[in-house]
Amino acid sequence: MPFLELSLIVRTEQQPGTEEALDDLGALSITLQDADAETPDEQAIFEPGVGELPLWPTIALNALFDAGADRRGLAEALGELLPWLEPDQLTFRDVADQDWERAWMDQFKPMPFGRRLWIYPWNIEPPTHNEGGDEELVVVRLDPGLAFGSGTHPTTALCLEWLDGLDLADKALTDFGCGSGILAIAALKLGAASAVGVDNDPQALTASLDNAERNDVADRLAVFLPQDFDANAAPADVFIANILAGPLGELAPTFAAAAKPGAPFAISGILAGQQDELLQRYAEWFDDLRVDTREDWVRISGRRRR
Repeated sequence: MPFLELSLIVRTEQQPGTEEALDDLGALSITLQDADAETPDEQAIFEPGVGELPLWPTIALNALFDAGADRRGLAEALGELLPWLEPDQLTFRDVADQDWERAWMDQFKPMPFGRRLWIYPWNIEPPTHNEGGDEELVVVRLDPGLAFGSGTHPTTALCLEWLDGLDLADKALTDFGCGSGILAIAALKLGAASAVGVDNDPQALTASLDNAERNDVADRLAVFLPQDFDANAAPADVFIANILAGPLGELAPTFAAAAKPGAPFAISGILAGQQDELLQRYAEWFDDLRVDTREDWVRISGRRRR
């Protein structure tokens, strides 16, 4: 069925009372996200400790109600429950009912990256050879229902193209922020001997292993939560991280320890304008730094200093 979505921006200290008020008014669901998402002020939240609920300084709060809910009545009731709330802080929109998995599958089409690499939905059979050239196609098949990373985002595309341009034969790769496992799996299909995926979301690790099984590379992929990942234990021949600028800066020493001397590396998840600080930060450990862009996003690549 269709829904009515009510959205507003609140400060961290206002979140509990706002959520309680929306619950009292019959909200069917409430979601929270960084109000500064996809801006230079975006902040990553790492895996919280037991009993912790870390939040952003400003929160975009979205609540779903039945489609027939009275907008004016909701606004007036919220105004009574939350005296600080101004009417212009509220926005409403109609959300059409749809089969979300089917909509995602309809949107997710085979996509090429670089010379050989293609990402295919699991339900579309790829060709057996490259009709446009002599090189053999390298195909990664993903479950479109696992939306942790599919290649449609510019940062993922930048990373996939970078991997396609490397000689990965017999290399060991570490993918920090592995999401769906798309980068680690692509590396394995491109010839890497082994890969390690690291992510702070246990569901992402499950998705990575599921997709590795789907691509017959599960025996060569190991996955870890950050607290279980020892960067010094087995430095990688190739290192890649597609997360956000804030944690990329904080984790630079960890990434340096996780890459062998001379190892190619790439980091992405960086908005245009955020790269200068990261270039300065990474110059302490990495050489041959270069910047590549797609839309409003940046990839930094180079090599671990010998």
